[in-house]
Amino acid sequence: MAARCISAAAFFCLFLVFLLPVSRHIINLGNCAGMAVSMLTALILLFWDRFCSLVARCWEKPLGRTALCITGLFTAAAVVAAAVISVFMIKAANDRPKDENTTVVVLGCQVRNGAPSLMLAQRLRAAYDYLSEHESVKAVVSGGKGEDESISEAQCMKDWLVEKGISPDRIFMEDKSVNTEENLSFSKKIIDENGLPQRITIVTDGFHQLRADMLAERTGIESNNISAKTRWYLLPTYWVREWFGVLYYKLF
Repeated sequence: MAARCISAAAFFCLFLVFLLPVSRHIINLGNCAGMAVSMLTALILLFWDRFCSLVARCWEKPLGRTALCITGLFTAAAVVAAAVISVFMIKAANDRPKDENTTVVVLGCQVRNGAPSLMLAQRLRAAYDYLSEHESVKAVVSGGKGEDESISEAQCMKDWLVEKGISPDRIFMEDKSVNTEENLSFSKKIIDENGLPQRITIVTDGFHQLRADMLAERTGIESNNISAKTRWYLLPTYWVREWFGVLYYKLF
């Protein structure tokens, strides 16, 4: 009983972690699914005897037995899929470039009041660190202008990097894209037009690297990755969202 209560408390804490991004107006499939699963698991653990009794009653009926079998198989498949995708996500997040024969491509993210959002700022810091250490490498900053943005994401990124001391001659802007696939395909065109190294190094959040790699491969680009840090309270939400994103990409 004590072990179940402790486990229930742990899942309730996990529910709160998924709830935290809502305070920053971040609501997506990741935290919605995370909140639902963690709260459901906590309730099952707290009311274990009632849950077991309900399962037993359902098992006595053919339809209930079928429903339980389907639910069990679906749950097992979901756990396995999440584990496998997570392994590949971790691998992609740590696939750093081996040499300087590369072009850095910084994927865009929201701009707020002309300045980088929290997530975009982290990507820019990761790009700045790499470009500062490898002065022969050039970069493409990629991202268009959304309806709620005063300037394009690309312009915001270039301004930030130049202000930090990166030469503007090393930065090429791609300011028309509206999603990751366009980020990469439009950046490839700029790379081709300017004779830059064809192998790219994608700078984005670690949780996003696997799907970015998949899209790069579809576009005919060889890629490595440099991963930006993600705030701890945002990581679970976006990590779970990526499970759905990767599955969608693979299925459709």
